[in-house]
Amino acid sequence: MARQLLQQCTVCEAWCLETTCPQCGGKAQAAAPLKWSPEDHRAKIRRTLNNVETPEWSASIPTLPSVEELRAGQSNMEEE
Repeated sequence: MARQLLQQCTVCEAWCLETTCPQCGGKAQAAAPLKWSPEDHRAKIRRTLNNVETPEWSASIPTLPSVEELRAGQSNMEEE
């Protein structure tokens, strides 16, 4: 797994790109990635980039068969 570039100092909590803090000289560790939230302000941008709101995208999602189709398939298998 690739190491994250963004680091945060464990002493002064400053952000940097090095493992040693340039402000206080303390040890910096990989900062945790931001958690995804449905209330995310950038969600619309992410959906636009992935074309999630287009009809083609929703049509490409596989669907499960209905209960009637499953029962019809089961009865056909029992007859054979």
